[in-house]
Amino acid sequence: MATLLYSLGRAAFRHRGRFLAGWLLLIALVGGGLVMFGSQLDSEATIPGSQSQKGIDVLEKSLPSSTGVTAQIVFVAPKGSTVDDPDHRTVIEKTVAAAGKAPQVETAVDPFEVQSVSADRRTALAQVLYPIKRDALEDSSVAALEKIAFDARSSGLRAEVGGTIYSTAGLEVGTGEVIGLVVAVLVLVITFGSLPAAGLPLLSALVGLVVGLVGLLLVSNVATVSSTAPSLALMVGLAVGIDYALLILSRHRTQLANGMDAQESAARATGTAGSAVVFAGLTVIIALSGLTVVGIPFLSVMGLAAAGTVLMAVLVAITLLPALFGFAGTRLKPRPGSRAARRERDTADSAGRSMGERWARIVTRRPLVTVVAVVLGLGAMALPASQLTLAMPDNGTAAPESTQRKAYDLISDAFGPGRNGRLIVLVRTERTDPEAAARQVAAGIDRLDLPEVLSVSSPQAGTDGRTAIVTVVPKAGPRAEETVQLVRDIRAVTPGLGEKAEAEVLVTGSTAAAIDVSDRLSDSLIPFAAIVVGLALLLLLFVFRSIVVPVKAAVGFLLSVGAAFGAVVAVFQWGWLADRFGVPTTGPVFSFMPIVLMAVLFGLAMDYEVFLVSRMREEYVRTGRHGESVIAGSRYASRVVTAAALIMFSVFASFVTAEDLTLKPIALGLAVGIVVDAFLVRMALVPALLALVGKGAWWLPRWLDRLLPDLDVEGAELDSPKPHEDRELAQSVR
Repeated sequence: MATLLYSLGRAAFRHRGRFLAGWLLLIALVGGGLVMFGSQLDSEATIPGSQSQKGIDVLEKSLPSSTGVTAQIVFVAPKGSTVDDPDHRTVIEKTVAAAGKAPQVETAVDPFEVQSVSADRRTALAQVLYPIKRDALEDSSVAALEKIAFDARSSGLRAEVGGTIYSTAGLEVGTGEVIGLVVAVLVLVITFGSLPAAGLPLLSALVGLVVGLVGLLLVSNVATVSSTAPSLALMVGLAVGIDYALLILSRHRTQLANGMDAQESAARATGTAGSAVVFAGLTVIIALSGLTVVGIPFLSVMGLAAAGTVLMAVLVAITLLPALFGFAGTRLKPRPGSRAARRERDTADSAGRSMGERWARIVTRRPLVTVVAVVLGLGAMALPASQLTLAMPDNGTAAPESTQRKAYDLISDAFGPGRNGRLIVLVRTERTDPEAAARQVAAGIDRLDLPEVLSVSSPQAGTDGRTAIVTVVPKAGPRAEETVQLVRDIRAVTPGLGEKAEAEVLVTGSTAAAIDVSDRLSDSLIPFAAIVVGLALLLLLFVFRSIVVPVKAAVGFLLSVGAAFGAVVAVFQWGWLADRFGVPTTGPVFSFMPIVLMAVLFGLAMDYEVFLVSRMREEYVRTGRHGESVIAGSRYASRVVTAAALIMFSVFASFVTAEDLTLKPIALGLAVGIVVDAFLVRMALVPALLALVGKGAWWLPRWLDRLLPDLDVEGAELDSPKPHEDRELAQSVR
């Protein structure tokens, strides 16, 4: 591997113009494609195989209005009056009539005709139905409906708009993300002591990110891409892109500072540090691609999209970056006598002055104390994670000042929280009258006398003559545990009710679908962890030829992810520092958070493991002295790991300020997890454990040693006398 990457790095350095032209051409191709074809992001989350999805598929054909996009216009009369007052009623009826003629609207339902008025007669709720999916709804149509509704305010009525016309996710880059980039640049400048050197990782990361993101948006025209996928891809791709370039550039500058020729240094940096980048990237890609095991297309696309940007980051780091080294030449070499030059040189007289080395000696002086302290500390941080509850986001999690959140709260106050999370009970027959069967099922649900049920509606027939629906309004809101239990209770009796009515009975609708998503994700966590961690551990076994190192890496990850979950629960459920982080409301966390956070954090944690331990392994292979190799590896890699962690932290923390509530808890969890994993697990626990185990850290059974391929990540073959360039190229091809 090292020899192959050495040849690739040398070729990129020598033919830098061609490599740069190739990447610029790729950017032009994907950019031109996006300009020509645009993008088609999808905000719908389907759950194949679930009862709710089966019901939704049936209703899309027999009763499309029940599964299409729905808007709610909430009218509230001033104190001392009611919506029945002639002036108010006239305004409401005119507004509903105008809404029925708005763009893309199928029909608007007058609240007085269907008795959708609160008990105190101060609030009226009008339904506006769109016969389309959310991704087909144009922003201009939403704006047109809002204008129609808000015009009613001039009469003294309060009017707010809610419903499923509002998406809870999307790709938005704001001030926070810009600040994150500025912090990343500052970290790079401090790390390298040079603006040109600091600019290279950022430039190469942006190239990979542009190709990955624009390519993803282009793919959305031929495949379903969720609206959240670009946000996750942006966050992960930017972080790893900078970090991978940082690792290779750091090695290159160290070699230049020690007098190595620029071309040879670029090739060697690509061969050694580039090997670590390739395997670190593979680990992240495996973790993100593992999201496909859950069986939810929405989540699979998120994982694969982020994995694609990571792949671009790896390719840029081992091809474009060496080419940029070629353009920079010796200008990347620290100026003789400068602080950067003294820091980069790894001569004997610099040993002991490195902060990384001093820290490594501290944590390995009493390794058992370090291990116990870190484990107990992270265990305490993870305690809140035991209270983690999950739910899908809705308008109740939107910003308090938004019209959809105001509408949600007004509906809850006037009609009860359950009005925002109605359940649809679908009745489908083969030979009998569907309405009669639905009445029988509704009566059966009524007889159960479930305390969580507020009301059960009369049947509504479908257009196919075989289906009918009954609407069940819970007492609690859609994300409440009582509503989750209600869905399970109704589903427990529907087989019996269906048998008596000679019909198939399904509990469906958006609320039931959200509950099914949460259940599917909870059931998938253990299989996902087993598959992803198993594959990644196998890869680490190949790289480090050790039993202890992969197992230690996995245990450290579990400690990090526990601390990350604890932080998310403390902020998003308990409300600690919620105002500081811009969390508008506390409650259950986005259902996708645990599995996405586990995938991303595992991959990035293994990045640090590879960055740090590969340097230790490299020293051990070269010297055979275990104790000194742990210290030396920390001396060389700690500054890179520190800079990489600070960059990733700044990128992830910047997304905590985003309005996207699906991304917010993931970003916070990743920011906390990165800090914990880099500084407590990889730079404290790992050296202490390796010192505690001794040379046993590199032990591998002989039979397994013979079976495993020798990947030469350490670049040992590069230290042997190099043959003629042509012969070297031939060997690399072999």
